[in-house]
Amino acid sequence: MTSVFAPEAAGIVGTWNTDVAAGLSLLDEGAAALLAGNPDIAGKPIPLDVAFARIHPDDREWVFAWVRHVREIGGPVAAEFRVLTASGEIRWILNRGHLHRDATGVMRGHGTYIDTTDAHRALAPPDVEADTDPLHQAADHCMRAHAAIRRSGDTHLALMVDMLLLEIGCVLARRSRP
Repeated sequence: MTSVFAPEAAGIVGTWNTDVAAGLSLLDEGAAALLAGNPDIAGKPIPLDVAFARIHPDDREWVFAWVRHVREIGGPVAAEFRVLTASGEIRWILNRGHLHRDATGVMRGHGTYIDTTDAHRALAPPDVEADTDPLHQAADHCMRAHAAIRRSGDTHLALMVDMLLLEIGCVLARRSRP
């Protein structure tokens, strides 16, 4: 039996490459279709606001701030956010990649977009819509805070955010019991 890796089965939406100094990114067809809403711009240099045209309005501000920050410092890229499709469907996207300085000192990056919507739906109790439930929204914000606090190295705050995440998880688990 042979095994073939199917990117779609793994949730891979598409890829990106960016030239930070130029302020331009290249998306492949899958990423251009979902994130920009236009597969025809695949492979063409586009600014970030075009590349992220479909970012959910509630995530737009923090995503753009996060991108500006990571473009300054470089390194690994990992963020999860929502996009709003043309039909109004909300999809969760994990952006994974890396930014680095090339031989000339120019910051460049590349990465992959992974659709994690199914995982979010699996975690939500059947009678609660995760995208509108305030406790699920709090959990999402807390996860971002958790990552930032861990990077800061503050062990006291890390413990506090761990405790908060644990308690939110317990409350959500109790809700899903019959």
